[in-house]
Amino acid sequence: MLVSEARSLMFSSSQEEHCAPSKDPVKYGELVVLGYNGSLPNGDRGRRKSRFALYRKTKANGVKPSTVHILNTPQASKAVNCKGQHSISYTLSRNHTVVVEYCHDKDTDMFQIGRSTESPIDFVVTDTIAGGQEGEETPITQSTISRFACRVVCERNPPYTARIYAAGFDSSKNIFLGEKAAKWKNPDGHMDGLTTNGVLVMHPKGGFTEESKPGVWREISVCGDVYTLRETRSAQTPGKLVEHENNILQDGSLVDLCGATLLWRTAEGLFHTPTQKHLEALRQEINAGRPQCPVGLNTLAFPSMQRSRALSSLEDKQPWVYLACGHVHGHHNWGHRSEQEACPQRECPMCRVVGPYVPLWLGCEPAFYVDTGAPTHAFVPCGHVCSEKSVKYWAEIPLPHGTHAFHSACPFCATQLSLTQGCSKLIFQGPVD
Repeated sequence: MLVSEARSLMFSSSQEEHCAPSKDPVKYGELVVLGYNGSLPNGDRGRRKSRFALYRKTKANGVKPSTVHILNTPQASKAVNCKGQHSISYTLSRNHTVVVEYCHDKDTDMFQIGRSTESPIDFVVTDTIAGGQEGEETPITQSTISRFACRVVCERNPPYTARIYAAGFDSSKNIFLGEKAAKWKNPDGHMDGLTTNGVLVMHPKGGFTEESKPGVWREISVCGDVYTLRETRSAQTPGKLVEHENNILQDGSLVDLCGATLLWRTAEGLFHTPTQKHLEALRQEINAGRPQCPVGLNTLAFPSMQRSRALSSLEDKQPWVYLACGHVHGHHNWGHRSEQEACPQRECPMCRVVGPYVPLWLGCEPAFYVDTGAPTHAFVPCGHVCSEKSVKYWAEIPLPHGTHAFHSACPFCATQLSLTQGCSKLIFQGPVD
């Protein structure tokens, strides 16, 4: 298939992968979990999946602040919280609690994200395991993601602005900030606070395009204000208020929940991403070129999108790469630089450069692509393949790791990228006949 033909498949008439037809509900955007290649390894199930589409609800369910109660007894606080309305409680001391009631907002829709499987959570998110493995197979001893981590509030009318707030309402429609939580009264009198491990947001400079550059990570408060980062993730003292910034999500914004990082893509942004058909056309185009192992002279072929998503068993024709130089080969057992079979360092028979030797897998999650270019580059050291501009974009993005570290990672499997070489240009050899 010609490149031009492949490009023409980028925009299908229905855009079935991303864009709902006009007769369907308005689509605000999608949240996509970094570290998964198009789906969870064991398959998407219900509210537990690798991507979550936000559509305008039939009936608005948003809420907005209304009455403020200053209470001096735990009994009075409990009475207010049991009224059945949404509320946020700020416990200042055992006998001093400020409760802010929230009333219905007919102009917004609210979506809640967190680790809890209770009904108020729309999108269940668990800790991402680097390397593309399912959390259920590698149990997390203690998750750092909050049960009710954050909420996204979308305006029901154009331009359908989406805003993010730390913390989500529980099954009793309450948010509790206990004595130990970071909280304060703002100069204008309204209460605010931070969740234990915080909700961090980074907006890329220039949107989510091939020209974009990383922005600055900030922390979002319960009321949606923007702060500089705390000294450590769960420190009691908040950062400084950043007055000129807001909590509006932009195409390409990253939301970190301390254990999982989500990418926000607007409906407009998704319209310009490659479709699954386009990615499949590019895969078929590479395979149609009959790339060969330069030593074994056997024809190589990228596995199907479905097998790539599942990281299933390797195939006989699977392409492998020497990441230090980019030469693509078939699988073989020569070139070890150690007597130990498990030694990751191998010598390329083409150029004698020594480095990791790994199988190549196509990146199948379209939302992670910043352009529609051919899959010519691989992340180092995992071997996931996508376009040059997409690889270089993600190689520059510092993602939160642990309580205070940042590092770049492959968006398809969350593997930390090499500090010395984040990506490798692939060198294919065509057929000799």
